[in-house]
Amino acid sequence: MAVTNFEMLDTTKDVTTTRTLLHESIPLTGTIVSGTYGTFPDEGNIKNYTHGQFQSVYDYPYLSSSANHIFDITIGYDESSALSESTALSTQQSKKINMYNQFSQVLLGYTGSTNQVRKFELDLDLDESANTIMKEAVFLNFSRLITKDQIKKGSFSVTLGTASWNADGAAPFELKKTLSDASASDTGGTTNTLGGDYGLLYDDQSNKVRGLVFYQAGIAVLSTSSWASIPDFLSESNEKYTIEQTFVSQSLTSSCDAFRHRVQNISFNNTTEINSTIYFCRVPHNKYNHSTNPTYLSASTIRVKSVNTDTPVAYLTTIGLYSSNNELLAVAKLSEPLKKDPTNELTLRVRLDY
Repeated sequence: MAVTNFEMLDTTKDVTTTRTLLHESIPLTGTIVSGTYGTFPDEGNIKNYTHGQFQSVYDYPYLSSSANHIFDITIGYDESSALSESTALSTQQSKKINMYNQFSQVLLGYTGSTNQVRKFELDLDLDESANTIMKEAVFLNFSRLITKDQIKKGSFSVTLGTASWNADGAAPFELKKTLSDASASDTGGTTNTLGGDYGLLYDDQSNKVRGLVFYQAGIAVLSTSSWASIPDFLSESNEKYTIEQTFVSQSLTSSCDAFRHRVQNISFNNTTEINSTIYFCRVPHNKYNHSTNPTYLSASTIRVKSVNTDTPVAYLTTIGLYSSNNELLAVAKLSEPLKKDPTNELTLRVRLDY
């Protein structure tokens, strides 16, 4: 039988909204980042492109149907950097400058006075102080698959190897440092920009800022200052380069390879935001004590009554939310039937997540 009466919802009393944040720990070990499924430089889970502007890191060989994209990696420097003056030795210089400008434009936007693309800074002031400008950087663009809605503030860390390459080509983790945003929180330690909130990544040894993390965008920007004192950043074919030489004379792909093999661990908590509308559906004592189900009656007699003088009884199993035009919009099922008779009133809480 069709429903013929309703209980009107008072939007000021019977409807409310709430927001729930769910967090998941994401550990990315260096074995995955440096290439678990192959040997340097031919790792099966590292995808290079013909345009040579960035690399993609997967958790399995990228040709596998079960592979998941983890993050993209690239490098870049500003045109005001001293590295841009080495035009005679530079490789893909325009691409490296364009890569820096692309990230800074998307994440920081333009300055208000000169209408120039902002430069990355190792502070929260955005005042373009010469002492804090980050002119050379490594960019880690994490997949939305693992960051979800955003990176949780105060949870990001990356451990980097800072020792020189040994003669036998051993991984440079005899010395290492961890960059983290432990000082960031929901109430402080971050600044809002065009690309969302960002926090500072502090070196656990010197307590100096060595990078930035943009939480909503899921992007980490690491300064080259972490390796400034290393005489040989890359070991390939018995050739060794400083970080500056790597950025200038090596291609974007080779520079990304060099960085990946200095990553021991990346970890953070992602955030999934669940918005909910909660409806309090009130069932008064004098209503809904009979069922409209045809099986409720047997030969014109209510099945749940032994004698005519017994109190009518019904069992609630379903709630329907209707529009003002009597259109069914949503249905909620109870986990078990609830007994209803004239001696009790019920308030049922219906939550819609989106």
